[in-house]
Amino acid sequence: MPLLLSGRAFRDALERAGALALFAPLEGGAETRLMRRLRAAGYRAHLTSARGLGDPEAYLFQLHGVRPPHLGHQSVGRGAAVGEVQRVMPQLGADLEGEAPILLWLLEGQVLSNAELASLLALTRREPRLKVVVEMGGSRSLRWQPLESCLAAA
Repeated sequence: MPLLLSGRAFRDALERAGALALFAPLEGGAETRLMRRLRAAGYRAHLTSARGLGDPEAYLFQLHGVRPPHLGHQSVGRGAAVGEVQRVMPQLGADLEGEAPILLWLLEGQVLSNAELASLLALTRREPRLKVVVEMGGSRSLRWQPLESCLAAA
């Protein structure tokens, strides 16, 4: 299994495409080995879920607002029933400092729409240090393809 030993083919495909769609066996394990190989190659890795991502550019690069979940209680204060907006730092804010390449690994990527996937692809083109891996679902064997070809097929 030279693929899992070095991860070189995966890293070359990621650097060439900028964003990859990953299909991993449901038992798990292979994707964490690949992430560990990329960290050893100098990438700053950020692992997060694609659920609740919203606008990828604002979530990853800009100061953005988040409302607390509505728990059924009615507030009579200035926050109304939906609560006050809390300002949240960008998720990749600290990783953008320095010159190291940045890896964004998104779990459960099958919930993202084509527009959100295209937005992630555009972010990798605008910020050349950013590389994105989106786990798109299960497969019998570990395989990947450029995210762009995954969008073209849809």
